[in-house]
Amino acid sequence: MKISVTKISSKLIVAVSIITIVIVGVFSYFSITAQSDALFSQAGIHANKLSDAIKNSMHTSMLENKKEEIHAIINTVSHEPSILEIRILNKEGVVTFSSNESLIGKLVDKRAESCYACHTENQPLQKLSIDERMRIYKISPDSPRILAVINPIYNEPSCYQANCHAHTKDQTVLGVLDIKMDLKAVDHQIEDSKFRLIVFSIIAILALSLFIAIFVRKWIGKPVSELVHATNQVSLGNLSYTIENPGRDELGILAKSFNKMTKNLADAKQQLFQSDKMASLGRLAAGVAHEINNPLTGVLTYSSFLLKRTKDDPETKESLEIIVRETIRSREIVKSLLDFSRQTVPKKRGADINKVLKSAVEVVASQLLLKRIELDARFDPSLPEVNVDANQIQQVVINLLVNAADAIGESGGKISIHMSLISLSPHGLAQIKAAVCPKGHDLMDSELRIYGLPSVKLKVISNGNVGTINLDTVYGKHRHQYGIEIEKGKDLQISCPQCNISLIEEAVSCPQCGSSVCCFEVLSQGMFEACTNPECAWERWQLLDEAGHKDYIEVKIADTGQGIPKEDLSRIFEPFFSTKGEHGNGLGLAVTWGIIDSHNGTVSVDSELGKGTTFTIHLPL
Repeated sequence: MKISVTKISSKLIVAVSIITIVIVGVFSYFSITAQSDALFSQAGIHANKLSDAIKNSMHTSMLENKKEEIHAIINTVSHEPSILEIRILNKEGVVTFSSNESLIGKLVDKRAESCYACHTENQPLQKLSIDERMRIYKISPDSPRILAVINPIYNEPSCYQANCHAHTKDQTVLGVLDIKMDLKAVDHQIEDSKFRLIVFSIIAILALSLFIAIFVRKWIGKPVSELVHATNQVSLGNLSYTIENPGRDELGILAKSFNKMTKNLADAKQQLFQSDKMASLGRLAAGVAHEINNPLTGVLTYSSFLLKRTKDDPETKESLEIIVRETIRSREIVKSLLDFSRQTVPKKRGADINKVLKSAVEVVASQLLLKRIELDARFDPSLPEVNVDANQIQQVVINLLVNAADAIGESGGKISIHMSLISLSPHGLAQIKAAVCPKGHDLMDSELRIYGLPSVKLKVISNGNVGTINLDTVYGKHRHQYGIEIEKGKDLQISCPQCNISLIEEAVSCPQCGSSVCCFEVLSQGMFEACTNPECAWERWQLLDEAGHKDYIEVKIADTGQGIPKEDLSRIFEPFFSTKGEHGNGLGLAVTWGIIDSHNGTVSVDSELGKGTTFTIHLPL
């Protein structure tokens, strides 16, 4: 199998193996050196003890000058297997006693390797340490090593006070006892130790390298390969690819983040597709109006004319009614597209909200009558004028009344319109429309919407995991979406997704739960603060809170229709989302929200399946 060193796992295996070889090699070297030194030390100690024992055993014989006993002692000890030679030299360097009788009487070379420690510039040393007594040398390159131990024989009172007066008192060293020992056994033992240590080192290196290779490939190589394969799949456009069974370590967390990223990319791609489709519709709206409306008008005119002439032909009449109905439906779709693409800055001026709503009711009155829908419109002449674009507000009311009629269906029902002047707190009503970090980077996220509204996107690092949270832009609603799990009291960082500047307020804690507080600027509307604890709903928008309550015209349009499922409530203001199936195009409520938002107002919805729906509009005075 060919191993590519370009892989991170292979690089780690090679690097760790080299480090292992170096460490084991250094350990083996010092271990062998220590063992060798220990063996040599033991051999030296043994040789010195043997030398002292021989010298002590010869002490009496030397005092009495019994040469035969001295020779006997030397010859007896020299028969030991490891001892090569034992000899006694006098102060002139003449061999007086030796296990090798042929050397007796000969003068030794004082410059030889075994002698120079005692003689420096031909002057004998008075004292020698134990280490200086020992010398290791070879007679020839091929011969075994020899350990030579010299033991000085000092002049004692018993020597110079004896009757023989063989030595004077001034003499310090009378001679030396020289023992030569063969180190063949020690060297053999050292070689065995070296061999065993080398074998052990090789086995340890191979075993460690094998285990390292197995675990590196399992814990690093395989997960990294899966990540590389996954990124290749994404680069090829496969955004549905996910990494199966990610682990719990850092690479597992990275794999989970990758899966989450691909999901977000897929969602973003779909949203981008929708945005592109909306942009295309905007560019084509004028052409659609000219190319489709004119033919539809002709079809509708002639089919309506023919319909009046087919009273006696029921079959033809039924077909023409279908043509008229579907032509009207097509014209309404084109009109909705034009309305959505032509959203412009409203031309606001003082208007009587009662007149605006009455005009809208008159437009749909006949349609409501045909569907047997009762209209309960309670106007309030005492309401003050409101600064709005009357035509756009009329369009909003018409859209909501038509939707209410469609929700009620052909079985009949009731639509109620109520108006009032109301003073409301910004909490639960005010909306963040432009948020920035301290460096001025935009925090708004138009891709992930919460109940149809753009959200505020923040970067979060919790317990080492990286993710995002999207804050609900309606002050006090706390319908945030968390892309990462956050636990109260754990290490938490919140920052700008673009520049990573921290958005956590230092030395500020939530007054309700004591958690840390994040803060960012809402353009022209002061600072917005929110608790970082997902279980706590505390928020503070100081500039709006200090301004207090504001007056609004509240318009409620309620119906007794079939209602809207809870899972659809957060999406009803999104373009092209419709609960009417093939009978709706999903643009009416998107246009409604856009118009109300451009008037700095709000539109909300409450609905219950089987009981009906209520849309509430607040327009600031």
